[in-house]
Amino acid sequence: MSRTSLRRYAAKAATTTVPIVFVTGSDPVVDGLVADINRPGGNVTGISFVGGLLGAKRLDILRQLVPTAATIAMLVGTNTLEARIERRDVELAAQALGQQLIIAQVGSEGELDSAFASIVGRGAKALLVGAGPLVTSNRERIVGLVARHAIPAIYSLREFVEAGGLMSYGASIVDAYRQAGIYVGRVLKGAKPADLPVMQSAKFDLVINLKTAKTLGLTVPPSLLALADEVIE
Repeated sequence: MSRTSLRRYAAKAATTTVPIVFVTGSDPVVDGLVADINRPGGNVTGISFVGGLLGAKRLDILRQLVPTAATIAMLVGTNTLEARIERRDVELAAQALGQQLIIAQVGSEGELDSAFASIVGRGAKALLVGAGPLVTSNRERIVGLVARHAIPAIYSLREFVEAGGLMSYGASIVDAYRQAGIYVGRVLKGAKPADLPVMQSAKFDLVINLKTAKTLGLTVPPSLLALADEVIE
């Protein structure tokens, strides 16, 4: 369980009467926040955007941008359930496509340098950066390492692209908090969290940084640009 998840769990443990509305990037049932997605029970409900579930789609987008990459690497962070699901989905997708995939797993920030040395040393020509708290909390460092090694990469959150990353595909965090605000409003009007199903994030954004693409000498296909929700120039 991530540090953020532990804080949410501590809030839940502190009271069984005060309504709590959460926003989480992990599975709220696995984290013990609710008993069931559709029937939360108790005093807790919220919004879930499980980023790891989009791993196979990110692989597809990355292949569209770098179709000649014979070998693609995947950077996997903390060994959470979501990270394991994402890795499995990406591995299955790569196998179905005949795509050579190598996995670089890190358990701490101190392992990032050696992970990138391994990725480059094994001939990876593109990188899929997995979802998860370890990766997200080190996004600026990871984007810096990607830039240093000049590897086209895709990420799970737009915050990586804002930090200079090439592109991201994932749930809109802004929309997730907007949905949470709606739930807070309903609770303030008398609704019980136990009666409000945990909402799954329904808005997903593809963000492309053309400045980074130019630095890498990449031309983004018009078909991919047409799919983008936001293009940073």
